Amino acid sequence: MTILSQSKLNKMKLIKLLPFAAILIAGLMSGCEKATNTNLLSEESTVKNTSVLQVPETINLGLAGDFVILSKTGITDVYKSSVLGDVGTSPITGAALLLKCDEVTGTIYTVDAAGPLPCRVTNATRLGIAVLDMQTAYTDAAGRSNPDFLNLGAGNIGGKTLTPGLYKWTSAVVIPTDVTISGSETDIFIFQIAGTLKMSSAVRLTLTGGAQAKNIFWVTSGAVTVGTTSHFEGNILSQTGINLQTGASINGRMLAQTAVTLQMNTVVKP
Repeated sequence: MTILSQSKLNKMKLIKLLPFAAILIAGLMSGCEKATNTNLLSEESTVKNTSVLQVPETINLGLAGDFVILSKTGITDVYKSSVLGDVGTSPITGAALLLKCDEVTGTIYTVDAAGPLPCRVTNATRLGIAVLDMQTAYTDAAGRSNPDFLNLGAGNIGGKTLTPGLYKWTSAVVIPTDVTISGSETDIFIFQIAGTLKMSSAVRLTLTGGAQAKNIFWVTSGAVTVGTTSHFEGNILSQTGINLQTGASINGRMLAQTAVTLQMNTVVKP
C-alpha cells in the first residue's frame, strides 16, 4: 500500500476545497453587487424626489390679514358699496375713510376720532402693526425668486388657465378676457407684476379644482384697476393704489400702500 506524504495529502484537500471557495466568493460578490445597486436606486429616487417642482410657500399677512381693506392714504367710496370684513386706514386721519357704517359688515378702524360715526373704532396701535405687516408681506412676496413662469403671454393673460406657482412679469399685465385659476385648496399662487394690473370691464376670474382666493397673491408695483362689473379673486398687495370701478366685485383683500377707490362695489374677505 502506498503511503502518501503529509504534503501531498494537504494539496489534495486544497484541490477539493477550491470549487467550494469559488462558489462562496461568487456568492459574496453577487450579494455586494445587489447591495450596491439597491443603494444606487435609493440615491436616484432621492434625486428625483428633490427635483420635483416645489409649490411656493404662502405669504404671511400678519395682522393685515384681519382686514379686507387696508390703506395708508384713504378709502374713497361712491355709495352704496357692500364690504364684508374689517377696514382701516393708517397713518392718515380717519377723515380720509369715506365708507359709511351701513356699507360695512365688520369693524371700521381709524387712528383718531375722525371717521364714520357712530361705528368707527379708534385703535392706532392695531392699525400701525397691520400696516407694517402689510409692507413686510409685500416685500416678501415681491422678493420671491426663481419664478416658474416669466412674462407669460407678454403680459396679456386673457383666456389663460393659471396653475399653481410663482409668476413674474417685468412690465404691466392686462386681463382683457376671462381667466381661470386652477389648483387644489392648498395650492399657492403668487403673481409678481413690476408695472400696473388692469382688468377690463365685464371680465371674470374663476377658481376651479378647489383653488382658494386666500391662497392667491397679486403683488404689484403699479396701480390695480378692476373694470366695471368685473369680478376679481385673491389678495392684492399693491405698492400704490387699488381702484374698483362701478359694480366690480372682489373675493379677496385689498391691501394698498396708497389709496383704495370704491364705486358701488362688493368686497368679501376670503
